[in-house]
Amino acid sequence: MVVSLSVEGNEKIKTRLTKYLVRDETGIRKSVLKLFLSSKPYTTQDVYESLIKEGFDVNYRGVSAMVGLMNTRLGILRIDVKGDHNVYSLKIEYKSAVKAIMDNY
Repeated sequence: MVVSLSVEGNEKIKTRLTKYLVRDETGIRKSVLKLFLSSKPYTTQDVYESLIKEGFDVNYRGVSAMVGLMNTRLGILRIDVKGDHNVYSLKIEYKSAVKAIMDNY
């Protein structure tokens, strides 16, 4: 299944992503977006553990808030509930826009 965005929708996402990444002083947002580009679903715990492995000084609540805000502000994540946990993944229709921004950032 191929899902695509209109050119206008694609540009809006790219603009939002660029503004979001400009404020990324530590590189943490870029790391999380790279993680989601892998096309795998991740729980907050998975994201937290990945960031710890990369050497970021984060706490679980902060990561949870960041992923939640990434979802609401950018609208690029899909949320599935598995048991007691939210599982996040990048919406397929935004993958090319996110990749384009990350490749040029």
